Amino acid sequence: MTAIETQVQYGSYMTSEQVYMTQEDDWDRDLLLDPAWEKQQRKTFTAWCNSHLRKAGTQIENIEEDFRNGLKLMLLLEVISGERLPKPDKGKMRFHKIANVNKALDFICSKGVKLVSIGAEEIVDGNVKMTLGMIWTIILRFAIQDISVEETSAKEGLLLWCQRKTAPYRNVNVQNFHISWKDGLALCALIHRHRPDLIDYSKLRKDDPMGNLNTAFEVAEKYLDIPKMLDAEDIVNTPKPDEKAIMTYVSCFYHAFAGAEQAETAANRICKVLAVNQENEKLMEEYEKLASELLEWIRRTIPWLENRVAEQTMRAMQQKLEDFRDYRRVHKPPKVQEKCQLEINFNTLQTKLRLSNRPAFMPSEGKMVSDIANAWKGLEQVEKGYEEWLLTEIRRLERLDHLAEKFKQKCSLHESWTSGKVELLSMKDYESASLMEIRALMRKHEAFESDLAAHQDRVEQIAAIAQELNELDYHDAVTINARCQGICDQWDNLGTLTQKRRDSLERVEKLWETIDQLYLEFAKRAAPFNNWMDGAMEDLQDMFIVHSIEEIQSLITAHDQFKATLPEADKERVATMGIQNEIVKIAQTYGIKLSGVNPYTNLSPQDITDKWDAVKHLVPLRDQMLQEEVARQQANERLRRQFAAQANIIGPWIQTKMEEISHVSVDIAGSLEEQMSNLKQYEQNIINYKCNIDKLEGDHQLSQESLIFDNKHTNYTMEHVRVGWEQLLTTIARTINEVENQILTRDAKGISQEQLNEFRASFNHFDRKRNGMMDPDDFRACLISMGYDLGEVEFARIMTLVDSNNTGVVTFQAFIDFMTRETAETDTADQVMASFKILASDKTYITVEELRRELPPEQADYCISRMTSYIGSGAPPGALDYISFSSALYGESDL
Repeated sequence: MTAIETQVQYGSYMTSEQVYMTQEDDWDRDLLLDPAWEKQQRKTFTAWCNSHLRKAGTQIENIEEDFRNGLKLMLLLEVISGERLPKPDKGKMRFHKIANVNKALDFICSKGVKLVSIGAEEIVDGNVKMTLGMIWTIILRFAIQDISVEETSAKEGLLLWCQRKTAPYRNVNVQNFHISWKDGLALCALIHRHRPDLIDYSKLRKDDPMGNLNTAFEVAEKYLDIPKMLDAEDIVNTPKPDEKAIMTYVSCFYHAFAGAEQAETAANRICKVLAVNQENEKLMEEYEKLASELLEWIRRTIPWLENRVAEQTMRAMQQKLEDFRDYRRVHKPPKVQEKCQLEINFNTLQTKLRLSNRPAFMPSEGKMVSDIANAWKGLEQVEKGYEEWLLTEIRRLERLDHLAEKFKQKCSLHESWTSGKVELLSMKDYESASLMEIRALMRKHEAFESDLAAHQDRVEQIAAIAQELNELDYHDAVTINARCQGICDQWDNLGTLTQKRRDSLERVEKLWETIDQLYLEFAKRAAPFNNWMDGAMEDLQDMFIVHSIEEIQSLITAHDQFKATLPEADKERVATMGIQNEIVKIAQTYGIKLSGVNPYTNLSPQDITDKWDAVKHLVPLRDQMLQEEVARQQANERLRRQFAAQANIIGPWIQTKMEEISHVSVDIAGSLEEQMSNLKQYEQNIINYKCNIDKLEGDHQLSQESLIFDNKHTNYTMEHVRVGWEQLLTTIARTINEVENQILTRDAKGISQEQLNEFRASFNHFDRKRNGMMDPDDFRACLISMGYDLGEVEFARIMTLVDSNNTGVVTFQAFIDFMTRETAETDTADQVMASFKILASDKTYITVEELRRELPPEQADYCISRMTSYIGSGAPPGALDYISFSSALYGESDL
């Protein structure tokens, strides 16, 4: 221990306590010369000196007289130090006495004590203040100086020891070495704490200080070999008892109970070990809880994502898509953070276990970090499949809605056309008709057949649409099929009836004259033209669905081509109307009275005119619809370009940051705290970039709401960006955790920053791939460069330490652990076992009472709840096995 210098001021025997103890300044310095204090010190110091001198068969009566010749002073120093002093001078002259006292003072100085203003002449002359000051110096050096509790100074250590020993006792509150001891309860508590058989503390009263003090003095002298150094009357009647006298007397108790201090030291070591275990067990429980909750969430979420039951309507499927977006935006991000935090907690826990020489933490079955990673990977696979299924179903329903509307439109047109046709074909008007009427009926039937043939294409289209709706699993396929079947059956019936009527008319054709050719010609020309107009109106009102500007442009081109045919169609209309005009002209010329109805067709000139006007009206409406769709597709294209512009920046940015982070652990320099600060700033910069991801999510949502499912302007999808962003956050968090673990390792192992930098430089030099991991060959070369003499067996042993999982690589953390493991000072099972043995008084078992007496309540309960019963012989009921418990703390088998 470092030599401690004690200074004694001239004019006062009180020692300055800047080194041994902290001086209290709340009492007036004038009291240092109080006669009452001097009296107490005389008695105390005299008794203290005699407690040692009697070992040499002598004693003193008067402290300032009996030390004047220096002989008993030298003898006292030899007894308390166990060393031989120089041979004293035998003469009785003053200079002989001074020489002997100087030999004693020189010996005191040789022990590192600096004596100021204390000279041999004052001692020889019987100066009481100087003599008492010298004796106090000796007491400080040989009785008090070595007292230290938790690395405190001598006075603070002795005070802390008294406070701890008397803490459980009522009416005792030790705060100093003067008035805290006036009622005698503190001294009685010290004795009862170590020897409860000597004093019945429960019978002591605070209002009986004289009785308490005398009890303590008598018991200490009789049973503890501590001489009576104080008078109860002096202590009770003095406002502030002398601090040095009290300290001297109390220090005798400390030395008398020194054996018990070993138990306290052992208890402190056990408390420290148990605290580490309790903290580690709490971290394990937190990991298990967080892992269970995360796995349970994944378990609940996967069935929802695997539920691929399609809805029947577009609205319902879009609601599913919105629910999926809420899952992505709201429910999943916190779980990503939990997964990352779980990995960080696991790594931190393993580091703490390794640093405290505990076995590695093995989570419950199915809750390893790898198990959670596999479950997460399964979740993301199901999630990706669910999104693809949603989009496919929406496209299918969109196509189905379009086809169903188109089917209904064509069916309505067809059913409108066929209305009354069965009745018409079933008529037998030819049986009573005239020749002209028969021929008219024949021509009318021919026109109908022409019209029927023209409608064949529409029927085939209706059947084709119905078949496609069935193939796409349309929800109302029963209604579609029933309507389609009705149309097909009706169509077959019309064909049969048409052929039957033709046969009937042909049978009587020879009976009738030629029919008016012009009516026939009008009917023949009007019917196809009318059918053309019907088709044109149908096309102009046809619904369409497109997903790109190219597709709408194709429709516009087709519409322009249709408009180009209108002049030719108008010529056909004019020609057809010319036939009707010719009929009117002939009738007027020859005075023929027309019935006003063309016998060969139901189409009138007005029908042709009205339908033509309708066609011309629908053309600009079609133009408007196409232009509106162009505007919509242009807006979609802007959304695509807007998304692509951001994605093409964010995607490479994330990739660049990932590459930078992968080199951080290798290239970063400075202290670990500087590295941590830089990484935290790096992490904050990444977090600040989150607003760009959120904006891209907003553009992605706008695109999906506009049913945009492809984008030729970028190779980055929102899914790519999400996955990259989550990986980036996880990677920077892991890197920060690695540095935190290095700080833990450095602080726990006592590694300096220079050593850590040296380790990093060596590691980086041999980390040839710059990926934060060394191959075994590179690791061998690194060890050789650092002075290790490696054989195959020794290297194989080292590899089992740094690569316990046989991954084939050595991480920087494992490298640091190896470099510090050999010299690290850690608690071991043997050390803890030895501490318990002290508490158990060298027994191989320990009792519950001993644990509760020596340990704080919480840690005593911890031991009692985990220790197994002692199975050996000779132990009382309820005895506990501390040996197997100590081994279990470090994962070792029972000794």
